Amino acid sequence: MPDKSKELTASIRLLNEKLHFEGNVDGNEPLSIDYTPPLGDNLGYTSLELLLLSLSSCVGSALLTFLRKMQKTITACEISAKGIRREEHPTGFKTISLFIDISSPNTTSDDLEKVLKLSEETYCPVWAMLKGNVEVIVKHSISDDSIKNI
Repeated sequence: MPDKSKELTASIRLLNEKLHFEGNVDGNEPLSIDYTPPLGDNLGYTSLELLLLSLSSCVGSALLTFLRKMQKTITACEISAKGIRREEHPTGFKTISLFIDISSPNTTSDDLEKVLKLSEETYCPVWAMLKGNVEVIVKHSISDDSIKNI
């Protein structure tokens, strides 16, 4: 079996006469991918929506890994992403804004800035692939909300 960190295999299969696909990566649960009407039926995520999720989860994974290595306690983490598309074709994103909201009794803004810099520069491959083509704007908040639990 190939090393998952070196090689990924994805496949999609058309489900209708429009643009509704079922996608699968290396045996994970299938995912519904579609496009907006009239070309699609809005039956799944669009490709750009999946990109926003990919960036968010990549950044979140890197942040949590490094904060935990720093012995920080994270009781909740939410990342919201908003992409602004170009007017001209291809109408991919010109900017993506990420808002990171974590709850932690012992994480400072400096801690979070430090791990964000590591994520951007070295450890988040999705962010690295977007650099130079899409402006990524990151804002964050930290609260010590002991009610939130994961």
